[in-house]
Amino acid sequence: MEGERDSWRSRFLARHQLPPAYLASAQQWFDPLMNRLAAHRSGAPGPMLVAVNGCQGSGKTTFCDYLRHALEAESGLKTLALSLDDFYLGRGEREALAARVHPLLATRGVPGTHDMSLLAATLDSLSVAEAEQGETLAIPRFNKATDDRLPRSRWDRVGLPVDIILLEGWCLGARPQSVTELTDPCNNLERDEDTLGLWRQYVNDRLAADFLPLYARVDFWIMLQAPSFACVRRWRQEQEDKLIASLAGTASAHTMTPAALARFIQHYERLTRHCLETLPAQVDVLLRLDERRQIMDCKRRVTK
Repeated sequence: MEGERDSWRSRFLARHQLPPAYLASAQQWFDPLMNRLAAHRSGAPGPMLVAVNGCQGSGKTTFCDYLRHALEAESGLKTLALSLDDFYLGRGEREALAARVHPLLATRGVPGTHDMSLLAATLDSLSVAEAEQGETLAIPRFNKATDDRLPRSRWDRVGLPVDIILLEGWCLGARPQSVTELTDPCNNLERDEDTLGLWRQYVNDRLAADFLPLYARVDFWIMLQAPSFACVRRWRQEQEDKLIASLAGTASAHTMTPAALARFIQHYERLTRHCLETLPAQVDVLLRLDERRQIMDCKRRVTK
């Protein structure tokens, strides 16, 4: 059994190209959380939905992949990791939305640029407590290198039923802001390209209409909290560098220069700052990160 545990952990490090120090930190901080999720799931009639918030580049995808493998290897719980990113509207759909509502909606990221009906339908299909032997479900996948959703023939298929669903997303948990909060632009993008506030109002409306019903389905909340928004640009640049490296070091039409990336991140700034300010007191588990993405401490919400 100990050899099997070491084996999956070693494969995990190799697949993500992580140093051994990551494993030591994961065992310290993530393994107790894995045990808590396993205990929370015990006896539930259907799959447990766990929402994970973290700003761009915070490591939430790697974190969820570790939890997925740990829950399956250590607790025998069939676990699926989903990303809100895989439910972005396709490029053509966003371009049509931009022409109809506001040009900034052509850029993926904010509420209003996701196919929330597809996400809801996927969660509905995953929520079965029992399934026929060999039954599978197609899971949407989005290709950031082409800025478009992959064709259905290339979606992943997962076996049913599942015990735990880990859903990660940069804006998960964000709630609508007041009219007063929306009034003043938070950066140059909002000031220069959303002078009337129509884009941020539309995003706010989609938060209320599409995301609040999703939150009602969540059984457990986790946040990877960055020390400040100032870290996001550097962390996101590291993501972009990895994407370019995966393309054999060749920038494609949909990878970004540093200047383009700086503008892109401004689309995310308002809600990232909003989450950093409001979510820590609301989540079940808060993992606070330093500027190098190392976990400083873990805070757990006490339930009565």
